[in-house]
Amino acid sequence: MTESFMPSLIIFLVAYFFIASEKVDKTITAILGAALLIGTHQIGYHAAVERIDLNVVFLLIGMMMCVNILASTGLFEWIAIVTAQVAKGNGPRLLMLMLFVTAFLSAFLDNVTTVILIAPITILITQLLEIPTVPFLILEALFSNIGGTGTLVGDPPNIIIGSQTHLSFNDFLIHLGPIALVILIVVGVIVRFRLGHKFQVTEEAKTNLMQAEPKLAIIHPGRLKKALPCMGLVLIGFFVSHTVHIETGIIALAGGFLMCLICKEDIHHALAKVEWNTILFFIGLFMMVGALEENGLFTLLGTKVIELTNGNLLVTALAILWFSAIASAFLDNIPLVIAFIPILNSIIPGFCEQAGLDPQSAEALTTISEPLFWSLALGACLGGNGTLIGASANVVVTQIARNNKYKLTFGDFFKLGFPTLILSVTLSSVYIYLRYFL
Repeated sequence: MTESFMPSLIIFLVAYFFIASEKVDKTITAILGAALLIGTHQIGYHAAVERIDLNVVFLLIGMMMCVNILASTGLFEWIAIVTAQVAKGNGPRLLMLMLFVTAFLSAFLDNVTTVILIAPITILITQLLEIPTVPFLILEALFSNIGGTGTLVGDPPNIIIGSQTHLSFNDFLIHLGPIALVILIVVGVIVRFRLGHKFQVTEEAKTNLMQAEPKLAIIHPGRLKKALPCMGLVLIGFFVSHTVHIETGIIALAGGFLMCLICKEDIHHALAKVEWNTILFFIGLFMMVGALEENGLFTLLGTKVIELTNGNLLVTALAILWFSAIASAFLDNIPLVIAFIPILNSIIPGFCEQAGLDPQSAEALTTISEPLFWSLALGACLGGNGTLIGASANVVVTQIARNNKYKLTFGDFFKLGFPTLILSVTLSSVYIYLRYFL
């Protein structure tokens, strides 16, 4: 290793330790780390600012605004109650419906937002039906991570990958949607037959549920009628963004402000509910990773990856898939992906040269670039299911459980989460081979 990137690497690793261990708030760590790198001249201020991906920042702000306005109408409570009544109070059937509703919402909102909305309602329903709450919540976290894997906006790693590559919303849906659906079905079948017996409901509890009136959950029907078309426009915008050459971040941000205008939401109130700590966390990370890239670390790592895999593209793709999955189970997958993207960008030209392809050609994109990025996306998103700290959604569910006097431990999550990780990544390995290399 050369000496040029060692100071920036040391600062980054120290910051990463505090982010992963949560000994210090991760937003504080990211901003102070970025400031230290700029202050020690590991990267210039203007160069650091240029590394901030505003598309990611705008996408997060816009989606947070949209979801907060929708949540204020009672829509998500209505969804939960209707789902429970469609299941007619049948515990195992309710479990399956709630898990797949969670996965579906996670694909189009994002997994953290989904569990924030669904988990409290799940607790109310499980209390009403007198069925175990903790395993229900754990499974919802797992399914939210799997569901979020299938689209550009479902999981932060995908947002980052999509923003820093040529890949569109439709690309993610077409390439990751099928394997996410397969994983959901396979895991769902296993859960139904292995754990279904734990969620049996008494007849009295069923009667109480069926007497509930879902329409009472909608506390602002007028606002809901205005907000839903706005959300529909945002989703349509995501689908056509690549065709019309408009970034998803601008679409989401415009959608958020349009929803404020149409729904007459006070803009100060809407912006106050944006999770600015998350936004600043991303900004700090972009700057820190930019310093590593500026000092040549990723070019060196890319060369080493090709050497270790002997220039075999399939082996490289599978290595990226499994490494990012296992690493994401124990570390935050957001900085992991931000760090990995420059590595992939540095090794792609080598594979193109080896195959005699122009790195900018369509063939190079479909045969070399995309399999590597899909492997990274699958590994980072699905790896978050491995442990309680593997994904932000897991931590949020744990906090909600504890706030409601339920004990959800690291071991409880690991027993369900890590086998799900292994199964999911194994299925993904088969998918990567069959779709891109067979």
